[in-house]
Amino acid sequence: MWRSLWPTIDRFSLHHFRYIVNQLREIRVVDKRNREVVLDLLQSIVEIVTYGDRHDPAIFECFMEFQVLAEFVRILKIGGNSGIEAPLLQYLSIMIQNVENEHAIYYCFSNGYINSVISHHYEFDGGDLIPYYVSFLRTVSGKIGRDTICLLVKVHQDTAISLPLYDEALKFANHGEKMIQIAVRALTLNIYNVADEMVYQFLTTPTASAYFSSLILNLKNKCLHVDAIINGVKESFHEKKRDLLSETDRILDDFYYLKDILCIPEQRLNKLVTENIVNMLILPMLLTLLNNRLSNDTGLSAITCLYVLCRLLQVFDGTNLVNVIGSAVLFSFMPPNVTDAAESVVSARLEQVNGLAVCYQEGEEMVDLQHEGAENFMMNYVLKHSLEFTELSSCFDSSPLENSENEWGGIFSCIFSRNHSLMLGSLMLLFTVADSKDLHYQLAAKIGFSQVKTASEMIGSTVAGHIQKIVNQLLKVLASEPPLSVPILLHAAWFLRKLLVFLDQKLEDNDCHLFKTSYEVSCGHLYEEFDRCWFDHIPDVLKSEWANCKTALEESSQSKDPFFLLELASIQNPPSGNTGPAFDWQRMVDCVK
Repeated sequence: MWRSLWPTIDRFSLHHFRYIVNQLREIRVVDKRNREVVLDLLQSIVEIVTYGDRHDPAIFECFMEFQVLAEFVRILKIGGNSGIEAPLLQYLSIMIQNVENEHAIYYCFSNGYINSVISHHYEFDGGDLIPYYVSFLRTVSGKIGRDTICLLVKVHQDTAISLPLYDEALKFANHGEKMIQIAVRALTLNIYNVADEMVYQFLTTPTASAYFSSLILNLKNKCLHVDAIINGVKESFHEKKRDLLSETDRILDDFYYLKDILCIPEQRLNKLVTENIVNMLILPMLLTLLNNRLSNDTGLSAITCLYVLCRLLQVFDGTNLVNVIGSAVLFSFMPPNVTDAAESVVSARLEQVNGLAVCYQEGEEMVDLQHEGAENFMMNYVLKHSLEFTELSSCFDSSPLENSENEWGGIFSCIFSRNHSLMLGSLMLLFTVADSKDLHYQLAAKIGFSQVKTASEMIGSTVAGHIQKIVNQLLKVLASEPPLSVPILLHAAWFLRKLLVFLDQKLEDNDCHLFKTSYEVSCGHLYEEFDRCWFDHIPDVLKSEWANCKTALEESSQSKDPFFLLELASIQNPPSGNTGPAFDWQRMVDCVK
């Protein structure tokens, strides 16, 4: 009865809000004894401000009048070792996330209060403070716009010298926890999308742009880790595959992040990122392949280079990177009697690839890329100079098919390599380039896979004129005795099917013999299974594997996962003497395939 006589308190009223703020302003020290009281006050303030943003504008006017954000900063500074940082950052994140009034957001970012919270000295060693801090930074980045990002920039003489939100976030760019990495990348994309002229000038300074170089360097380290996994001797194949899947997923995440950056319509940012990708990643890998080396100066193997380049082309669809790689791949098909006209095979190829990068840069300097039609002009300029290499001698386009594999360098020598992973990888790269819808028509005509349909039209192309010899090489793989592993045979069959599409004529006699031999060998191994324990399951396995293999053979090069290259390179010789039902079952399934 007495409680009904006591006046109720409207906890979302302006009067109660002033009372809570005054209570907070009386706090002079924060320690473990009053920590919970302070947190209750902070929580109440956030709840009332969030309510007032939607229902009572007077509450936020009071919030500004009492400079409540300054009180948050003060509490943070006097918090000492009370452990108040994490919940305070969480409450600030909730408030900023839920405030929708543009005037309120503008106020929160003004007066340097948010920068003070961002730049506060936190003890990140141990504990769970980092997730709260990074979450706070990401929340702030989600609320900034072109009109408010300038409020977070530190300026000296009309020049941006720092952006604490960006600078502090990048310190956690390589954090071991994936969710933190995702938050940092989301934050950077938010900034790139709303940055104004002053911010972009800051982002392209040597200090700030070092982030992109670091990003590519870390990407290269992941590629080196892939090599280390492949060459490991202690792990089993299944352990290697598990580790390779994990590492390649990380590489793929980096590729999609870089693609998101390149999709932002800002020419300076695109140029900066593209230069780093080309100079630090693509060119070193291409030089490994064009110089016909199993590894480059950094120890990266040709197989990993082929995988990364294929994946890059599949992800970065719609950019000029496909034409840069396509041009370099095209040059690698030049026979040595042409390149020897300069100084040597290696030096000529180095000059070709480096010359391509120079032409690309010159094309950018000659024209404003923001002008309509400028991109086509630049690409035509690059290709005009790059294709001059193909006109050094008529034998480039009509070199005889009977050249031995030793007379060819670059990727073409990889196609005829005894290393089956290298052979299939180089073909995978060629098909991925040729099937790209963004490949320049001049390069597509030179490669010939996607443009050439008849034998007479193949004469003018660099690669397609040698399809018959490549087909012969693949048939040798399929007809080999003893038979190679099932994965090698399946992927060789995929390439063979693709190449046969471009042959308007029947196979040559030798090729027909190899094809027949391959068929007879496969049938022979299958017939042997009729006398073994799993013979009654062959019809069911044949039905299921037929559908699976047919789907795999019809897969396009843009959707085909080049991960199989790493798998083939990781396969060790199977131990002899394997017995048992499981082994017999797998042998039967392989014979059906």
